[in-house]
This record gives sequence, C-alpha cells and structure tokens, in this order.
Amino acid sequence: MASPVAAQAGKLLRTLALRPRFLAAGSQAVQLTSRRWLNLQEYQSKKLMSDNGVRVQRFFVADTANEALEAAKRLNAKEIVLKAQILAGGRGKGVFNSGLKGGVHLTKDPNVVGQLAEQMIGYNLATKQTPKEGVKVNKVMVAEALDISRETYLAILMDRSCNGPVLVGSPQGGVDIEEVAASNPELIFKEQIDIFEGIKDSQAQRMAENLGFIGPLKSQAADQITKLYNLFLKIDATQVEVNPFGETPEGQVVCFDAKINFDDNAEFRQKDIFAMDDKSENEPIENEAAKYDLKYIGLDGNIACFVNGAGLAMATCDIIFLNGGKPANFLDLGGGVKEAQVYQAFKLLTADPKVEAILVNIFGGIVNCAIIANGITKACRELELKVPLVVRLEGTFMEKKGSYMHIKQETGNSNGNITGIQENVTHQNLNGLLKWQISVIYSVLSACTYPFKEALSLFFYCWRQDTRIF
Repeated sequence: MASPVAAQAGKLLRTLALRPRFLAAGSQAVQLTSRRWLNLQEYQSKKLMSDNGVRVQRFFVADTANEALEAAKRLNAKEIVLKAQILAGGRGKGVFNSGLKGGVHLTKDPNVVGQLAEQMIGYNLATKQTPKEGVKVNKVMVAEALDISRETYLAILMDRSCNGPVLVGSPQGGVDIEEVAASNPELIFKEQIDIFEGIKDSQAQRMAENLGFIGPLKSQAADQITKLYNLFLKIDATQVEVNPFGETPEGQVVCFDAKINFDDNAEFRQKDIFAMDDKSENEPIENEAAKYDLKYIGLDGNIACFVNGAGLAMATCDIIFLNGGKPANFLDLGGGVKEAQVYQAFKLLTADPKVEAILVNIFGGIVNCAIIANGITKACRELELKVPLVVRLEGTFMEKKGSYMHIKQETGNSNGNITGIQENVTHQNLNGLLKWQISVIYSVLSACTYPFKEALSLFFYCWRQDTRIF
C-alpha cells in the first residue's frame, strides 16, 4: 500500500491512465511526463475541436455576470447550460462559498444565467477534486443545451503495446468506461492505426458501426472520427477522449465533452496551444518552479526534499515519512539540471516558511554531481542558509566536485562548522556531535543503502533533540 506521501506526490507524476484494461491485457500504461503537463479549460478544448471541424455545442465564454447574460441572449437556444470553468471534475455536485450549490446549471431563461453567474464568478467552487477551500472561478461557459438520444464512448490514444495510435470505442457511453471494460469487455472495440498511413475510411466506418450508428448517422459519425484523429495528430496529443460521443433527436452526431492530453515534448511545435495553459489555479511557488523547469508540489510538512528523478523523489519522501518526519514538498530536478536551477531550487525551498530542514538526495546518472555541488555551494554562500542541510551525492563526478571536502572548501568553512557524516557514524557518538553547535550538516555517502539510513537516523535524532542546535 502506498504511503500518504506517495499518494500526494503521485499527483505530480500521473496523467490519466491510458485505459489499461482494454488497451493491453495484463499491462498498465500510465503516461509519465518529463515536465509539468498542460491543462486546458473545457472551453479551450472545445474551441480547438470546433476550429478543426469537430461538432460541439455552440458556446460563449464570459468573465462577468453581464457578459454571461448577453451570451445567453445571443445563443437564442431553447435551453442553456452554464458551467463554471475550473480544472477539476465533479463540478455539478460542487458548492460555492457564495452559497450556490452546483457548478453546472440548466435553464431556459437567459436572465437566470446572469443571476447564477453572479454567484459563480469571483467565488470559490469546492468539489471532490479541489482543496477544501475550493478553487476561484474566473470564467463561465454559456452553452447551448442539446438533448442526447444516445451516448457512446470514443477515444484516440497513443499505446506503446500497439506502437502507435489506437481508436477505442464503446456503444455504452456517458459512464465510467473502466466499468464497461470489466463487466462487458465484448462492448469495447479497438482499431490500431498505422501512424504513417493514417486512419482509413474503412476503420472510421467500422468504428461508427460498432458504436451503433446506423443510416446517415453512420457516415456522419465516421466523418467526425476522422476529424478527431486529424486533430489528434495536428496538436501532438497523447489522448483525445470524448464521453459522451452522442447523437441528438435531430440527427446530429456531437462531441458533448472531451478530455485532451498533450505531449509536452512537442511544446516547441505547439506554442499557441501551450500559451493557453491556465496556471491560475496553481500555488504561486509551483508556477515559480515551473519557470526553471523544476517539478514541484507543496506538501504539509517541514522537511524540504531536493531530489533528481521522480521515483527517487517519491522514495525519499517515503523515507522521511517512515522515519517519523513530514516532507514539506516534492521537488524533482530531473536529469538535465543546470547549476542555476540548483540555486533557484534552494531559493524556493528556503522561501517556504514551513521549511526547517533540507534533505538533498542525488543519484548522478544523467546529472553531474559536480553541478549539484557547485549549485549547493553557491546557494549556501549567497542565501546564507540558516536551516540544517543533509546532502547525499552518488554517481558521476562525485569524487571531484561532488565530494564533502569540495563543498566544505568552496563554502569557506574551515572552522569545523560544516561536518561530513562518515559511514561509521553510530548512535554512541551522537551526543558528542550535538555539542559542536553545527550550523549546517553535509553528508556524502557511497551508497543509498545502510549508510544512507544511518545518516538519516543521525539527522532525525538531531532533529528531535533540539531543532535550534543547527
């Protein structure tokens, strides 16, 4: 069972799972991104679809109650749906701190849209996927409400087991597709697409038929499937999921809702799309970290983590948790870290008033330990570090600039204030160590096994004895 720390840190790492139960039997495909992944609001995704010929509901976006009222009048629709725009699910059952219940409302009266928007915009909406205090709503989407006579499910995914894109569909839409896959796997249909040849008309027609579209609707659905695939390639998506992919009583095939995931490595090709990234719901420190390509998420502890590699970062958080401590953050430097990033990372960590100690755990595979060491010494000199610091460096160039002696010499600390923790440290000499009035502790160890645990034991012992001694 994952620890609470792993569960919290995991939200930084995991994007939507690629439907493992029906993509590849026995395998679980989870997309791990190398950078902060792109989040788009619902109206932004729908605009992308609409601009590329995919049929969606008519809609307008408003950031004031008056604009929402005017938009409702311009729609001239029989029924209107008003949706709060935040990057969280469960909006329909959410609650505003204005007292309004529900972030999704249906009405036939445009004037009601204005009244509801008045209680949405500028207020926090709390759902099962937001913090307890909720997320501030800055915009609402005013859309035409269409009747749905039948709901199906459609997705286009990048699947490694198929070495390319896969169409996945089911005639049972509007529900949790994993439940359908578990209870009625025969209702899950797949079409592997050759990424060089592209989607074939026969594949789009066959999927439309499997989804239950008949007559003129079959051709219409196949056309929409083809356009969705073209969009998928054009915007460098890793997933386009439409649920429901439905039909109306008037005989139209409509994409009623969509979730789009993007390949963050294609940002250089998709500058316009990535410019739409809504970071207003992030913590300010997370946005600051993103400027320097640092993957950061704040936690509720007081021991800061400074690690390279997502897996090692999660393990380090767990080690702290299992030793009775509480991590203050999840910070992954990644493999291509530069000295300036190390410095900026220390600035972020020390700016957090909750942080009372810093634990650095670096494995120098891709990353160069000398770069980390230089960044640490620069940070210590310029930021005048006041909190205890434990550093473990292992790997490339650790014998040179990654050594304890190098760090000690570079920081100009020759009076014994900086102490290296050797592998033979035992609990018997801890009391003597405490009397040294250490300002900063540096630990450079040769392996992340017993010696590292010994250093952590020392760290936590000192921590529990007297936090001010550092």
